[in-house]
Amino acid sequence: MTLHLFNTYSGKKEPFEPANPNRVTMYVCGPTVYSYAHIGNARPPVVFDVLFRVLREQYGGDAVVYARNFTDIDDKIIRASQESGDPIRVITEKFADIYRDDMAALGTLTPTKEPRATEHIPEMQDLVSALLKHGHAYAEQNHVLFSVRSFDGYGRLSKLPQDDIIAGARVEVAPYKRDPADFVLWKPSADDEPGWGAPEGWGVSGRGRPGWHLECSAMIRAGLGDTIDIHGGGQDLRFPHHENEIAQSCCAHDTGDVPLARYWLHNGFLNMGKDKMSKSLGNIVTPHELLETWQGEVLRFALLSAHYRQPLEWTDTLLEQSKRQLDRFYRVLSDLSDLPDVTVALPGAVLTALQDDLNTPEAISALHALRDRAVSAAGPDQVQANAELLTAGRLMGLFLSEPEIWFKGAGAGGGLADEVIEALLKERTTARQAKNYARADEIRDELAAANIIFEDGAAGTTWRRG
Repeated sequence: MTLHLFNTYSGKKEPFEPANPNRVTMYVCGPTVYSYAHIGNARPPVVFDVLFRVLREQYGGDAVVYARNFTDIDDKIIRASQESGDPIRVITEKFADIYRDDMAALGTLTPTKEPRATEHIPEMQDLVSALLKHGHAYAEQNHVLFSVRSFDGYGRLSKLPQDDIIAGARVEVAPYKRDPADFVLWKPSADDEPGWGAPEGWGVSGRGRPGWHLECSAMIRAGLGDTIDIHGGGQDLRFPHHENEIAQSCCAHDTGDVPLARYWLHNGFLNMGKDKMSKSLGNIVTPHELLETWQGEVLRFALLSAHYRQPLEWTDTLLEQSKRQLDRFYRVLSDLSDLPDVTVALPGAVLTALQDDLNTPEAISALHALRDRAVSAAGPDQVQANAELLTAGRLMGLFLSEPEIWFKGAGAGGGLADEVIEALLKERTTARQAKNYARADEIRDELAAANIIFEDGAAGTTWRRG
């Protein structure tokens, strides 16, 4: 089956055909690194990591170029620096490293490219110069702005009529805008803010810095080319961010009709109760916090439990269910761990589900069927079924732990640290040898309350988290 993806731009599911199968390009909007990402911010990297894996499987690992950026110049970053007293570079490096570590804990592969906005200021300035040259931008009060009415295609991604967009932008209109919907390409910087000198001929003076929308267009152009195969991100970026990216990228060319991306993909919101999770609402939980209690694979499984385009309600119940399902898989993998390793083709049911617009719920259902077959089979059939289960799971970024390590990882409700468990078991052994059965029973009950399962054997006591 050919890979099919729902293209937000066309509004329908389409067969995926890269412009060049030897260089498949994908760009996903990354974080603004001034604070911890929340778990809703983790949905795009996990979803598009699955797509990255599927594309690599289909076209070859070296053929897929996946870029995910870091926005490291932004008003929020400047404000965080002013409030904390830390240099901007210290803040952005710190939170970029935390983001990388947290996403790696969720099983995401490192993107091929991780461009930083501050590394592409010349490319951003070139883009602004081209827009001024072609009459799509103008300078006003030391700002350079994009003229939305100059681009007839504005609104096609978001499916909003241009007049409606402009009417909706009339609240608190900045005095330097000729039209309410115009957006900033370049803005002035104060003396205590980072900034760069503008090229001659722009009609602005002093130091300035890029607008957020400009950054992604320039980084895409510099690292991937004028037109990429896939542009992804959260549903909240569809308008205005991605709409503005399209406008400025298309209009920077002489013809004005060079598309920025051939396929646009957007994942749905993560909700806390009835509300979208967002920092502005204060209803967030971060992967960094969750990883203190839950294994990263549990978070990944939870994020993949719903179709990526649908909303997903984030609850403790979802995490507990995801942990239980993964435990069932790992118990089977543990029971079959002595089987020989063999190389097998990807199971058709899992691959077909993922090729159908990344239908991860259907793929997970197929994984359960593979697990049941691995349990019920015997001999060579069981070897084959076990290998297929591992191969399919790993395509989804699952089953990456050894079962023994998995069952000693953090589980539902957190639990005791490994070293505490080991110390308690050692104390229990000593107590039993001293015939202090009351203390041995106290330790047994304490471990049971912490959901620790242990077994005494000839080689000593083994344990795992329940």
